[in-house]
Amino acid sequence: MSAGELDVTLGAAGVGGLQTTEMVLNIGPQHPATHGVLRLRITADGERITAAEPVIGYMHRGAEKLFEVRDYRQILVLANRHDWLSAFNNEVGVALTAEHLLGLEVPERATWTRTLLSELGRVLNHLMFLGSYPHELGAITPMFHAFREREELQAVMEEFSGGRMHYMATRIGGLLHDLPQGWLDRVDAAVETVRGRMPDLLGLTLGNEILQSRTRGVGVLPLEQVLAYGVSGPIARASGLDVDLRRDEPYLAYAELFAEGGPGRVVTREAGDCYARLEVLAEQIEVSLDLARACTARLRELPDGPVSTKLPKVLKVPEGSHYLATENPLGFNGYYLVSRGEKAPHRLKLRSASFNNVQVLGRMLPGTVVADMVAILGSMFFVVGDVDR
Repeated sequence: MSAGELDVTLGAAGVGGLQTTEMVLNIGPQHPATHGVLRLRITADGERITAAEPVIGYMHRGAEKLFEVRDYRQILVLANRHDWLSAFNNEVGVALTAEHLLGLEVPERATWTRTLLSELGRVLNHLMFLGSYPHELGAITPMFHAFREREELQAVMEEFSGGRMHYMATRIGGLLHDLPQGWLDRVDAAVETVRGRMPDLLGLTLGNEILQSRTRGVGVLPLEQVLAYGVSGPIARASGLDVDLRRDEPYLAYAELFAEGGPGRVVTREAGDCYARLEVLAEQIEVSLDLARACTARLRELPDGPVSTKLPKVLKVPEGSHYLATENPLGFNGYYLVSRGEKAPHRLKLRSASFNNVQVLGRMLPGTVVADMVAILGSMFFVVGDVDR
């Protein structure tokens, strides 16, 4: 740790008759444990953390202000970048919000394709964290497995959109284009390849005795803190919160997929510790693979037809406001759109999952030891761009 990352705050405290000195440690903003430029200001008494403050803003790019000076087609480019591991899911949220105010009914073929791409994006997101989390604890092998599985799905996402990270496949009113010939077969093959390899990856992670000892009973997040801080997504469900917007406030084709007898189900755990959060992430991959197969089967049944609605060259959204939240891979992703009838939003406010999920660290870390800090921080599964927006 560099000298700039360590401050010593004078002031002795007696512990068991010994005189100890509280230290203020700055973990980050440039630190391998922080998923990017996040800073944690930790007060420690010996090995025990007594206070913690997440300090954000090092990556702030002003996306919400940039939305106000770009038209509705252009803001999709910005929307898929604040959480770069959930790019397609971000695009869909903006499009659905604008389409509501426009009163557009998107073609069914586009709706099911959007749902398919959203679930493939969810798997890509979760595989990244399933590989990177053990890496932060000292195990590099799961990272290689996770990236190999990601590559199977990246190939079909790239074939459809032309992009590997920022897909830009969504359009207001539908999609960029129809499905390439034979693409559904390649999606099914990729899904089954990933499914067949998942036991190896899970054996290296959830089945790893060292990882279990570092995560079981560590970083417990009680349900009341989940509710108080607005934590959502896999982290909240690992603490017993049975909420998933795909089932509870369905959008796209999720009403049918999460209906009784459908492949959709909500994954929860009760322990609320680091291991439970990893378990939820792993099981949600299986659910998303099932949902993807259901989408490809439905798309085969649908007749040929349009995948987008024809719109005027200059698109103006009618005056009004609307809030829509989607179940992004990391949690609730909400868009509050205010339109004054112009070609650019008057206001587009983001409610990103990572922002709330990071703030609860101030309550989770006090009382734990410094050695467990990395395990707890990594299990919160956040993207810094999604915090700072």
